[in-house]
Amino acid sequence: MSGHLLDAALSAAERGWHVFPLRPGTKRPALHGERACTGTGPCASGHRKWEQRATTDPDHIRAAWLRAPFNVGIATGPSGLLVIDLDTPEHKGNADAPDGATTFRALCERAGHPVPDTYRVRTASGGTHLYFTTPPHVRMTNTQGTVADSVDTRAWGGYVVAAGSTPTGTYEALCGPVVVALPSWLQSILQPAPKPSRAPSVAVAGQSRRYADVALAEECRTVASAQVGQREAKLFRAARALGRFVAWGDLPRHVVEEALQAEGEAAGLSASECRSTLRSALDWSIAHNQNRRATA
Repeated sequence: MSGHLLDAALSAAERGWHVFPLRPGTKRPALHGERACTGTGPCASGHRKWEQRATTDPDHIRAAWLRAPFNVGIATGPSGLLVIDLDTPEHKGNADAPDGATTFRALCERAGHPVPDTYRVRTASGGTHLYFTTPPHVRMTNTQGTVADSVDTRAWGGYVVAAGSTPTGTYEALCGPVVVALPSWLQSILQPAPKPSRAPSVAVAGQSRRYADVALAEECRTVASAQVGQREAKLFRAARALGRFVAWGDLPRHVVEEALQAEGEAAGLSASECRSTLRSALDWSIAHNQNRRATA
């Protein structure tokens, strides 16, 4: 078992992934905590946490894993990785909780993209880890539920258990070793563009702008009054209807997005559901409404 786990650690390090030991049979770091730090060895200049001590040095890895059958932790941030964790209801401790794989697949469909084909690992609890490389010089952080329900991410400040480890079950690679880049549409959900500061609406001369303002208010009311089962469809239709005014320059896109995002969340949709629905609907409408038509 020690040899198998050592091979798993060395294999991860060969890919440039920074590894550190997890306690045998568990997912907890085997390195000492700050309270127990003696200030010697690697911590001679100050306590170093597991993320700082994770390494790709094969000599250090061999020295560590020959001492005990440690499971293998991958520090995602230093490794340039973002890992999407698709949980199972049992892992959430609630049989009624949504299945992470199902909600993530639905999110991809709404965004108009296939589920990314990348290196993935089945976890001991039956969930799935999807591995992605992050853009250079972009510091991603951990998230919980930002992408969708039961869909968490691990980046800087987080780690995942490597394939080959056996904490109460085996972590198993489900495909080849290719890790693809994080899709830009997923990155935009995890790192949305900063919202511009709100400013009073400036009246623009012309009937078209006045009509656009009225249409925005009416569509917001429609989304706000949507019943369960109709909310996402009404949000989608509202964004498509208003996208033409964005294409014609009568309404700024961020004004439409902010207004409909607020009404969608108030109606009960999650922030990620609103963002993906608005993005796809507005993109389509803007692309198909480049030529102005009569609005009255």
